[in-house]
Amino acid sequence: QVQLVESGGGLVQPGGSLRLSCAASGLAFRSYAMNWYRQAPGKERELVATISTASSSTTYADSVKGRFTISRDNAKNTVYLQMNSLKPDDTAVYYCNAAWKRLGLDYWGQGTQVTVSS
Repeated sequence: QVQLVESGGGLVQPGGSLRLSCAASGLAFRSYAMNWYRQAPGKERELVATISTASSSTTYADSVKGRFTISRDNAKNTVYLQMNSLKPDDTAVYYCNAAWKRLGLDYWGQGTQVTVSS
């Protein structure tokens, strides 16, 4: 059974930092591209960051470039999202996603709430 478990969310003041983690089990983690999405109330789910299988490539939404960093540790089956200089617009539920496009495999975590507010 595949499980993706996010952690690290919470309440932070504007300008603060958080580090999200997503621990994966039940899948060949090294073979999956890993993604972080977010969904704010009343908005569509948005792709925030992507990292390739061997960490050779990362991509970011324009809204988070220069502030967020995605990384992965294949030995720990874990992907991270370091979020710095947080803004109120970053408030959302953040979801971890594992994707193996060639095989059409796609898994999601349950989400973790990030709230940026003073």
